[in-house]
Amino acid sequence: MRSLLLAVCLVLALHCGEAAVSCNTVIADLYPCLSYVTQGGPVPTLCCNGLTTLKSQAQTSVDRQGVCRCIKSAIGGLTLSPRTIQNALELPSKCGVDLPYKFSPSTDCDSIQ
Repeated sequence: MRSLLLAVCLVLALHCGEAAVSCNTVIADLYPCLSYVTQGGPVPTLCCNGLTTLKSQAQTSVDRQGVCRCIKSAIGGLTLSPRTIQNALELPSKCGVDLPYKFSPSTDCDSIQ
């Protein structure tokens, strides 16, 4: 599953690079979260650090919408269980990071300010 996610992310990185925060950056920042999202357990410190970094890098609406699209595309291309989606949705609160979007395939990225 990890190799599939990595392959999807690499393809998406080629298509979502217009914003100041590239999909490569988004994937690099969120990669440490993969174990928690897929398996649960404790959230890795590097995952929370990545969320904090991602939030600080996405300063404009365009950047936040671009980050949202990268995340949405990456998770939308996978078959995820309800538990995996729940783990992804819990990440920001577990890390104490307030993000303007949810890690969900149903998020409307265009509405993010």
